[in-house]
Amino acid sequence: MKSSLDVVLPVYNESKSLMSNFEKLYKFMELKVERDWIITIAENGSSDNTLDIAKKIQSKYKKSRVISNENPGKGLALKNAWLTSNAEIFAYMDLDLSTDIEIIPEFLNRIDEGQDFVIGSRLIKGAKVIGRSLKREVISRSYSKIFRFFLSVDFYDAQCGFKFAKKESVIKILDDCKDEGWFFDTEILYKAEKNNLSICELPVTWIDDPDTKVNIISTIIKDLMGLVRLRLEKNG
Repeated sequence: MKSSLDVVLPVYNESKSLMSNFEKLYKFMELKVERDWIITIAENGSSDNTLDIAKKIQSKYKKSRVISNENPGKGLALKNAWLTSNAEIFAYMDLDLSTDIEIIPEFLNRIDEGQDFVIGSRLIKGAKVIGRSLKREVISRSYSKIFRFFLSVDFYDAQCGFKFAKKESVIKILDDCKDEGWFFDTEILYKAEKNNLSICELPVTWIDDPDTKVNIISTIIKDLMGLVRLRLEKNG
């Protein structure tokens, strides 16, 4: 029997797109994923009616669940979702579904073949990035060079919101991941590589979301602070 899957959607003030994008993903999973699965909506500190919509989804779709956190934070939402999951494979993707979900079966195949982590990449050969501004492209590629230099790691795209992993592999390092925000992506991959867990990076098709809620300047500052912390840990 194939390993069960829990796909987490971390959401914050997503009342406009939550229902439609959830339903798109749910329908795809019903058609293309031949194993036990569930979609977890991990609401984190929303100030709109995101949580109400999530609860309506949970009452309507049996392969769904909702967890809620009082405080915002992508990393915190993912931690709490995974720690309360019974699935054998953990995954998460951004609600905007910027990454083409048609690649989900390929990610699952790689996990079934023994990979610990399988991550989407917009920065390696074969990736297709559509609609991204030059500014965001330069920032993304610059950050890749910076963290690879600071942390001496082999992966290229830490921040693509499309990652799958074995539960047992995640649990080994989750308590050691301190960040509760956007830097969580980089930290968990860094901790995975330093614990000799395999990371398979696959090129994806990615379409830019013009309504992204990411504050670029704030994220850059927090990411750099996170890199300094990990570098100090490494040297300490």
